[in-house]
Amino acid sequence: MTLRNDSLEASIRYDGSARSLQLVASAADALTAFEGQASAAGDSHVLTGPLSTANARALQTAFPALRPQKISGHRTSVGTGDRTGLATPGQARAFATQGPGVMPVLAQQSIREMDRLGRSARSVMDDAVFGLVEAGWESGFGADCDHIKTTEGIDRGLEAGFVMFTLDPGDLVADVTAGVSAADAEALPWDQLEDSLEDLKKRYVGMTLDVGHSQIEVTEQDVLTAAVKYGRAVVESMRLYRHVTDNAQHEVEIEFAVDETKWLTTFFEHFYLASELKRLGASWFSFAPRYVDGFEKGLDFLGDTEELRLNLEAHHAISEQFGGYKISLHSGSDKFSIYPLCVEATQGLVHLKTSGTSYLCGVEVVAAHDPELFSAIWDISRASYVKARASYQVSAHEDRTPTSLAGVDLQELIRSSDARQILHVGYGDSLNGTDAAGASIHDRFLAVVTENQAQHSDVLAAHIGQHLAPFAAAPTGR
Repeated sequence: MTLRNDSLEASIRYDGSARSLQLVASAADALTAFEGQASAAGDSHVLTGPLSTANARALQTAFPALRPQKISGHRTSVGTGDRTGLATPGQARAFATQGPGVMPVLAQQSIREMDRLGRSARSVMDDAVFGLVEAGWESGFGADCDHIKTTEGIDRGLEAGFVMFTLDPGDLVADVTAGVSAADAEALPWDQLEDSLEDLKKRYVGMTLDVGHSQIEVTEQDVLTAAVKYGRAVVESMRLYRHVTDNAQHEVEIEFAVDETKWLTTFFEHFYLASELKRLGASWFSFAPRYVDGFEKGLDFLGDTEELRLNLEAHHAISEQFGGYKISLHSGSDKFSIYPLCVEATQGLVHLKTSGTSYLCGVEVVAAHDPELFSAIWDISRASYVKARASYQVSAHEDRTPTSLAGVDLQELIRSSDARQILHVGYGDSLNGTDAAGASIHDRFLAVVTENQAQHSDVLAAHIGQHLAPFAAAPTGR
């Protein structure tokens, strides 16, 4: 595929496992911002260059569609993280064929994942830009610096040109399962909250909260619990929010996320968070509470679907009381049975995040073309899962999976629930590991996928397309 403007054509050229940028221009001046080997070809000027940051930035200058844009003006949106830097062409094709009207967030990765994989925020952006050139994509995209917990992470995202910042104060969410007292509430940092306990109680105690399908009478204990559980998280959210907005040199948008905690976000706690953040001056387009159980990595929803429907309807009803922001679904990969329900319950005002499922598409390609490499990935992932499963919402049992892959149908193994979660959780240790000969698994993985990029894109387009179709069917009006 090729991107074109009035003076330039851009495409990605493959030579085995090597890729390069190919530019063709009618005038030599159109190529001056790019680095690479230039030559003349008849009446045209040609440049072959590396997939470098300098060239990615020059492409973004030449083609406005390659500059990330805010997604808040789009009713439905889906993020498709890319852990290898090779998934964007297939993902973009999925949006073109199965997701018309759904805003793609194609540069999406958490700082945690970047650090684990040795990537920078700018390299994530560059990979998305070159992937979009390869796809011939001209319809715009979003860029989400995901699950940020530090101002340093924000600075990385701003420098790289990210537009969406998902702020995660989850480390400051308190465990209130043993109950809270007035003394616990009095110990909160009221000066930083610009508030007092008495004023807090005056605002909320005795109010009736409408959550659409029911009404909740708010008690003093509800207020104390919400404040102790989330008060310090509010302070941290505002610290991060102010750093983004004070330092941004371009338009940005904010999502607040408290989903990566052990404890359900009650409806009043959602209302409390939204009220307090608004009182302190924040604005946001998306919010991710901790939902009911059933969201596990790489699998369909495992919980009670009717309970989820009521949960989402209530969270959406609360968002409507603050102007209507999106309800964000994290760990959203492969939850095919509930996507229509999610769209209906939120009236289409929803943002879905996927990540690991695209990596697993790459694993499928590796298994088909290099079973020995897959075996090394499998062994490391299986060992990694035993250590890491406590940090994830997962239910796989490694003892239900094979230790030896002799005679095993690898594609069927990858599609099985236990193996899928094991591979999902083990991506970091696998890609950072070495094979029996000491070679980098990451480098071998990228080489195999790049050499089979057409198949990789086919697998991704089909799989991500399954995710997108229900969101493309969402209502467009308010």
